[in-house]
Amino acid sequence: MRATRRKVLLTVLTLVAVAVPPVAQAAPEPYLVGRGISDVTGPAAENGMMGYSKFDQKTTGIHQRQRSRAYVVVDQATGKRVAYVNADLAMIFRAVQEGVLAKLQSRYGSTYTRENLLLSATHTHSGPGGFSHNLAYNLSILGLQQQTLDAVTDGIVESVVEAHEDLRPGSISLGRGELTTASVNRSRTAFDRNPDKGFFPQGIDPAMTVLRFRQGSDDVGAISWFATHNTSVTNANTLISPDNKGYAAYKWEHDDEGVRYLENRPGFVAAFPNTNAGDMSPNLNLKPGSGPTEDQWENTRIIGERQNRKAQEIYDGPRTAMSGVDHRMRFVDMSQVSVEGRYTANGQPGTTCSGVVGASTIAGSVEDGPAIPGFSEGMQSPLKKLFEPFNVPVPEWLKSCQYPKASLVPTGLIGATPNVVPLQIIRIGQLHLVAVPGEVTITAGLRIRRSVAQELGTSVDNVLIQGYANDYSQYVTTPEEYDSQQYEGGSTLFGRNTTPAYQQEFGKIAASMRAGTPLPAGPTPGRPPFTELNLQTGVVFDDKALGQSWGQVLTAPAASYQPGQTVTAVFVTGHPKNNLHRNGTFLEVQRLENGQWKRHADDGDWSTRYQWKRVGIANSEATVTWAVPADTPAGTYRIVHNGDWKNGWNGAISGFTGATGSFTVH
Repeated sequence: MRATRRKVLLTVLTLVAVAVPPVAQAAPEPYLVGRGISDVTGPAAENGMMGYSKFDQKTTGIHQRQRSRAYVVVDQATGKRVAYVNADLAMIFRAVQEGVLAKLQSRYGSTYTRENLLLSATHTHSGPGGFSHNLAYNLSILGLQQQTLDAVTDGIVESVVEAHEDLRPGSISLGRGELTTASVNRSRTAFDRNPDKGFFPQGIDPAMTVLRFRQGSDDVGAISWFATHNTSVTNANTLISPDNKGYAAYKWEHDDEGVRYLENRPGFVAAFPNTNAGDMSPNLNLKPGSGPTEDQWENTRIIGERQNRKAQEIYDGPRTAMSGVDHRMRFVDMSQVSVEGRYTANGQPGTTCSGVVGASTIAGSVEDGPAIPGFSEGMQSPLKKLFEPFNVPVPEWLKSCQYPKASLVPTGLIGATPNVVPLQIIRIGQLHLVAVPGEVTITAGLRIRRSVAQELGTSVDNVLIQGYANDYSQYVTTPEEYDSQQYEGGSTLFGRNTTPAYQQEFGKIAASMRAGTPLPAGPTPGRPPFTELNLQTGVVFDDKALGQSWGQVLTAPAASYQPGQTVTAVFVTGHPKNNLHRNGTFLEVQRLENGQWKRHADDGDWSTRYQWKRVGIANSEATVTWAVPADTPAGTYRIVHNGDWKNGWNGAISGFTGATGSFTVH
């Protein structure tokens, strides 16, 4: 019997061994991987908005909060690391880079430097501005807004710290695909002048590049690069919004991965950065707020969702494993680069010029948001003075260098825009990120990528433009596009040879990276003038009507709602500048669960809106709306408002909370 049992047991084990193949041993994890996210939302009221240069576009509330997403990657074989940040901002300015580095270095010493830290922006035009030290970028915001700069700097630092503390053994893989329904060329007149335009037969850059981050066997994040302006929301809007790329990130994180931003626990982090989006618009009908629908918010959702769906498709598709990291960075004075003839359009040596704003810049882009009336694209001469602070004549030598631009203001000479800018290349595996401090058109991007790829000895597919990175110096167009002097050409600060200069200078950085040699740091940028100028008044005090209380409900919700309907509540409130509620919320939609009120939604959600309105001199009201989503569970709900008021006698700021009565959703 024992012999028979042993024989049966051996037979069963043999069959099991045949039926179940050996488990493959996991490959060594080449990286330490960490991810982090934090809130960079500035003042939700009476803060000029950055992007459209519209003086009367000031914040009046929040549609969705802005966030910073960070990834830290360490090569376990060499110990080298890079930190990558993508934030829901219009731009990254040097003021932000300096502030972030100072705080990181006070905490981690020399672990993070200008060389291995890449800061980038999604380029939303619907966030608070005033976080630059260059006057030109604070002008329409009425100067430097320290509260905004602090919110941006602190939020970015928090996201990097969170990623640093999250480091675990892991892997990164690379996927590629194409998306053709989320962008259109808004400057076709200029684009068509390029002899190499055939590389983009549809006039757009459809490439999407996705990195997939894993810690062990757990998926923890993704970065999905795609070129389209983050301008689905128009310049008529005054609610803070991360626009289409912010929605794409929110959809993946919140809806698809169940992330709840206020729960302070690790979750999936999905960034949607821009690449060479200088002439790429999401407004498919080539007018603001138009395409694919005539509703700017629906367009924001659709264009964001198209990016999200394609990114997840690539994320789940064929991927290439990656290993290794490297980094190089140096400052370059773009006002005086001597450019070799092999990079210029005519084959002759050329030069760049000190930054000058052209008339077409003031005109704005009619496809995404016209700026100041009286100026038009294609202008070859100025019609009138710009503004008194910039009433400085352009020297004849500079006009000649900038020809055929209709030169209005020598912003580089007066320090209103930077001349010395940071150029950086970060390598993660075989992917090389060319960090450009500006907005690069797709053809200018192609030429820079080709020059870098040639120096590196790699395919152009392995070189990606990371726009809006580390600082901001407006547009980068090809010489042919520059000659057309559309909005993008008029906004190309350093003249006709801007792209050839970037080809040459990034090529030098690439050559250093390939050879493994160090780079000189380049010229140290100075402190711009007018840094502290601010004409925007702060909060003096808050008041309320006689008999009212802080947080009192002025307009209550109805008794019941169905999905698809909108709940509205109005509260007595104070000024949002008293407390930004960063990493918090001005509102909560709460659901009654087992006798307790639990947060169901907040001001970071797509379905909610927080709107602030001044009533009289110092009184104000907060209107909270909740568009009840189709999948909302039936139950009992209420709306809560968190606010703060400033005492006019002693300046003390006190918090308060107001809550509506309950209502049902069925």
